[in-house]
Amino acid sequence: MAKRVRSEAGYARKVKDAVHLLFFQHHRLPGVRGWELRQELGPDWQSVLEVLDKQLHPMDLQVTRVLDDPNIVDPDQAQLADARFYVTMRGGIDQKSAKTIGWRVDDIAGLAVAIAYIISKQGKALRTEVEKLLQEKLPGWRVKMSIDRYIQQGYLGEDEKGVLYMDWRSRAEVDQKQLINLIVGFGKKAAEETPKPEADEEEED
Repeated sequence: MAKRVRSEAGYARKVKDAVHLLFFQHHRLPGVRGWELRQELGPDWQSVLEVLDKQLHPMDLQVTRVLDDPNIVDPDQAQLADARFYVTMRGGIDQKSAKTIGWRVDDIAGLAVAIAYIISKQGKALRTEVEKLLQEKLPGWRVKMSIDRYIQQGYLGEDEKGVLYMDWRSRAEVDQKQLINLIVGFGKKAAEETPKPEADEEEED
C-alpha cells in the first residue's frame, strides 16, 4: 500500500467513510473494488486503509485484499483498482460465532471438505465429484443447495463445464495449509481410534 503521508487524526473522516464502504454490503457480494474506494476516498485511499487496518487490529479484524489473479505478488495500480477489499477476522471463528452469522456447522464442514478436495485435485474438480463426496454426509437436496450457496457467496466458482474451483473469498479467508493439516490430523486420529480386529487364535492340535 502507499506510504502514509498523514497522521491518523488527519485521516479520521476518510477512515469513517471507508468503514461505511467496507462494513455495509452494497452489492451481491461483500466488499468493494479498489476503484470504488479511490473514487470515494481520493488518491490516498490505500493509506486510509492502512490506518483503518491498524484501528481494527484490537478487535481481531483486518482489511483483506483479494486480487483477481491469485498468482500476482506485486500488483500494479490497475490491478489494485480491480482488487476486492473487505473486512475479515484475523483469527479463526468458533462454533458459537458461526451460528450467529447464519452458518450451520454442517455448512462449514461441507465447505471445508469441498475446498480440501479441490486443493487435492490441483485446484479444480468436477462438481459431480464434489457432490458425490458431500452426499456421504448430507442429503442430496442439501448438497446441491450448499454448493449453490458457496458459489453465490464467492467461496467457490464454477465454469461452463461444471468444474469447481476456489473463488476469491476462499483465497482470502481460508488458510489452505492449516485446513489440510487439520483434515490430515483428524484422519490419523480417527484411524488410531479404530479398533483393530483381533488375530485369530491358533487352533489346538
